[in-house]
Amino acid sequence: MIHVNRRQILLAAGAAVLTGRALGAAGDAAPAPAPSRKGAPLPGKSVYQLTVPLTDQNGKAFQLADERGTPTVVSMFYTSCQFTCPMLIEAMRANEEKLAPAERARLKVLLVSFDPEHDTVPVLRKTADAHGLDGSRWSLARSDAASVRKLAALLGIQYKAIGNGDFNHTAALILLDADGQIVARTGEVARSDDRFVKELKRTVAASAS
Repeated sequence: MIHVNRRQILLAAGAAVLTGRALGAAGDAAPAPAPSRKGAPLPGKSVYQLTVPLTDQNGKAFQLADERGTPTVVSMFYTSCQFTCPMLIEAMRANEEKLAPAERARLKVLLVSFDPEHDTVPVLRKTADAHGLDGSRWSLARSDAASVRKLAALLGIQYKAIGNGDFNHTAALILLDADGQIVARTGEVARSDDRFVKELKRTVAASAS
């Protein structure tokens, strides 16, 4: 059983305020993103322009741009978080459950740790196993501290170490199209977000065109 103290609850509430409600510029009237063209130059607003060395829960080294061609939901977390981060993972799973199996198979999820000092590859693997995550689509990854800071800034995610191994941080799920452009985001961590699910479906469909 997870024990949550008052401070953790206040931190989670603050994170929700920072991110909640908005889906950014993506809304009901937003056009479907263009399919990825592997080998073509990346769009100027692509997150994949950022070079970030990553290592996943299986010890595999990769770069953000390696995800090109597949829509990806990206977020940031840390494994020792006992409230917001587990909720973030479960919210993403709830969103996935509203997709058809074929849609879900064409979507990846990338969670990058704020805490590379403690979130080693074995720790990431243990966390992935504990949540029963599909390793063929879900990557829990670590990088160096400087790269983590750059990625967080690019994604509009704020975080700050507050002592005792805890972080105050934004809770957000960010949808990237097949070329790494941000098309939607949600701060809903208590349940699935119907608007976000709609964007997932549209982005996955566009990538298969």
